Amino acid sequence: MSHAANVKEKVLGFLSGKSGENPFHLFAELRDLGSVVSIPNPMGDPNKNAWMITKMNTATKVLKDSKRFTVDPASIEKESGFRQEMVSDPDDSPDTFFTGKSMVFIDGIDHKRLRMLVSKAFTPKYMEGLRPRIQEIADGLLDQVESKGEMDLVKDYAYPLPIIVISEMLGVPKEDHENLQIWSSAIAKGLGWGKQDPSVQQHLKDFGDYTKRLVEKKRTHLEDDLISQLIQIEEEGERLSEEELISMITLLIFAGHETTSNLIATGSMMLFEHPEQLEKLKSNLELVPTAVEELLRFNGPSTSVGPRFAKEDLEIDGQEIKKGDMILVLVKSANRDEEVFTESEELDVSRSIHRHLAFGFGMHMCLGAPLARVEGDVAFTTLLKRLPNVELSIPPEKVKWQFTLSTQGLSSLPVSF
Repeated sequence: MSHAANVKEKVLGFLSGKSGENPFHLFAELRDLGSVVSIPNPMGDPNKNAWMITKMNTATKVLKDSKRFTVDPASIEKESGFRQEMVSDPDDSPDTFFTGKSMVFIDGIDHKRLRMLVSKAFTPKYMEGLRPRIQEIADGLLDQVESKGEMDLVKDYAYPLPIIVISEMLGVPKEDHENLQIWSSAIAKGLGWGKQDPSVQQHLKDFGDYTKRLVEKKRTHLEDDLISQLIQIEEEGERLSEEELISMITLLIFAGHETTSNLIATGSMMLFEHPEQLEKLKSNLELVPTAVEELLRFNGPSTSVGPRFAKEDLEIDGQEIKKGDMILVLVKSANRDEEVFTESEELDVSRSIHRHLAFGFGMHMCLGAPLARVEGDVAFTTLLKRLPNVELSIPPEKVKWQFTLSTQGLSSLPVSF
């Protein structure tokens, strides 16, 4: 096997969750192979090519080019596309964000319409208005563990904080938060490139059933929350269907906390592994917003964004791409691009960053990015201010990483203080 083929095989093993190998040296080797690298299709039709985008400038070109690329392969050919196996039977539960027509998997007018419906609730100004409540939640979580001198940073802090925030925004009852954590975690862990755990479909079904029941309850008692607002929009006319409503809510619940949980947990681990950067941050907490951007760049929540598909035969950086070919944009590789970032493999919490792709780019850029930034700012500032001596309570090599949907994450991070 050639060196190039070996690198590609290892990267695909990582993307499918079959390998726990540190991916960043593999991504560096991929960039050496080129900005557009051919691979066997990790899902869907094995007779069609797939391509990995490894560098920043090429990645941004693909992600902003909605004329030549789409997130919906069914818009190119009459097929249900790479999510076909996940679609529920007609008499089954309502579709979720992954199986239905959520804005993650559609383009054009419908995407703009759906995005506009919730965009007003995700502006930087609105997110800043949530800061006092996010601060209360962060302090409350640390209040529960401070006297113990130890905690699991994932289970006691990184995971509950964002799920409480997004649940309160949407109007999800507190007693249901635990089930949301179970479903979201199982869905994230169970899906990957070419990977689907048998239990995932049941979790998606339960998630959809729950959301449908929640919507039915809200219809009889509208409140001052985002789900109630979306129901009122749906009832005003043809702007939002029932299917779109449920897909939208499940997307907001899942994406509204999974990304930020990963940012807080993985970001903390990166700081523990770079003690000089942790000390720099603790000595000047005003650096936290800058540090959040660097942590997103250095090892952000997503390895890749949702796949794109070529709408026509075209060329990218000298590579001939055929209509229908799958394009995987490896944002973790692009964010370490040596041609864009000085000492790109080094963590520097004071680095001034003009752009990174941790939240994607273009029309499908993460709607919740402003919320994630505020939550990250509050989470790290509060943690380091209240528990300045926080440290890993196990050796770094014993920390267990897990592969979740399109990324690596931590299921546990024991710390002491």
